[in-house]
Amino acid sequence: MHNEQSKQNHPLAGTIEIQRLAESIKHWARELGFAQCGITGTDLSAEAKPLDEWLKTGMQGEMAWFNEHRDKRLNATLLHPNTQRIISVRMDYLPADVETLSILDNPNKAYIARYTLGRDYHKLMRKRLKQLGQRIEQHLQEEVIFRPFVDSAPVLERPIARNAGLGWVGKHTLLLNREAGSWFFLGELFINLPLPEDPPEEKGHCGKCTSCLDVCPTQAFPKPYVLDARRCISYLTIEHKGSIPEEFRKPMGNRIFGCDDCQLFCPWNRFAQHSQEDDFKPRHQLDNVDLITLFQWDENTFLKRTEGSAIRRTGYDGWQRNIAIALGNSDGGQKVIDALKARLQDPDCSALLAEHIHWALTQLTNETDDGDNDATLQ
Repeated sequence: MHNEQSKQNHPLAGTIEIQRLAESIKHWARELGFAQCGITGTDLSAEAKPLDEWLKTGMQGEMAWFNEHRDKRLNATLLHPNTQRIISVRMDYLPADVETLSILDNPNKAYIARYTLGRDYHKLMRKRLKQLGQRIEQHLQEEVIFRPFVDSAPVLERPIARNAGLGWVGKHTLLLNREAGSWFFLGELFINLPLPEDPPEEKGHCGKCTSCLDVCPTQAFPKPYVLDARRCISYLTIEHKGSIPEEFRKPMGNRIFGCDDCQLFCPWNRFAQHSQEDDFKPRHQLDNVDLITLFQWDENTFLKRTEGSAIRRTGYDGWQRNIAIALGNSDGGQKVIDALKARLQDPDCSALLAEHIHWALTQLTNETDDGDNDATLQ
């Protein structure tokens, strides 16, 4: 933990001015587009046991970074020296007038997780958090040591947000807020000021509801508050780089990048607030586009139309792999079959992609030709 004496040495420590500064920080955060702001301490040692138990099971899958920097996750002062408080913020991201269930229910449309329809949130939020830190410096007229984080370092953002009073961690492991549901991003500003801490959200408000667990297409929750990433469609379509196990391909449906089901069916999201950020509005009609259209993008088109987007994380081959599975779950038709076969003939078609295209063709042929798929696979 940070040296207690250095905290008390700050001229603002324990004064009315530090209380006023905290109120001003929350005001400035709202001016910068954050829906809410809270302040908490640096000690996350209470998360050690659940973190260690989760990692021991291997549920993190290929996300090896979860195994690294354990101590920094549990003690913010090790990640960023001199940190005394963490300013936690959230920003709504669900665009207005964006369809969700109607797209999910149409097997010929591409369902892309709603957080990634627009510009990548990491840079936008990090820039705003930096501006918040600079605004604090301007106000104090002294150098302040701060560092913004947005899903970019070993930071336990949901426990931090809970400790800062922004909500509780739901059974689907996402943060929930009584006035805003869960359609928001989280970010943190580590800072060297002895700001007053906000009371944590000590109670959960999920009650007996298990909607998020019950609706999961791949049963990725072995029990409430525990996610097995290896079964999660978000993990499979984004982080997983190899072949997607066949048991998950049919349940994936038309979800080609991420999955929102556990949020879509959460009762608390009746209170979700729409985002006012233009950067989060859908680009290239990705909120309502046919699978076949996306499958026919070449790599240059993919790179051009996902510039500045989180979608690039999956890479072109992963993108094509995911769409091939979705096409195998679609209504099919000759146009789809021809597109899949044409991609197989492309000299740049990888073995990974070919495997998933063959699977898709088998699905479509079995549905249309009663299992006689020889002609389709030639």
